[in-house]
Amino acid sequence: MKGSVSHDRSEETPEAKARWFQSLSLSERMDIFCEITDFILALNPGVADKRDAAEPAKRIRIITKA
Repeated sequence: MKGSVSHDRSEETPEAKARWFQSLSLSERMDIFCEITDFILALNPGVADKRDAAEPAKRIRIITKA
């Protein structure tokens, strides 16, 4: 992967982010995961105590173009 620096938000596609993440080693991925987890827990310490999300009260319809 050719390294370059860009500050254009249009280049921050989910695919580009996935390629960047996949280019990391397993230990680098785990470091990022732990940092994000620590950040979430610092913002909301009670998030770990919450139960699983409940089903939505209304039905969701997914429409696809055939």
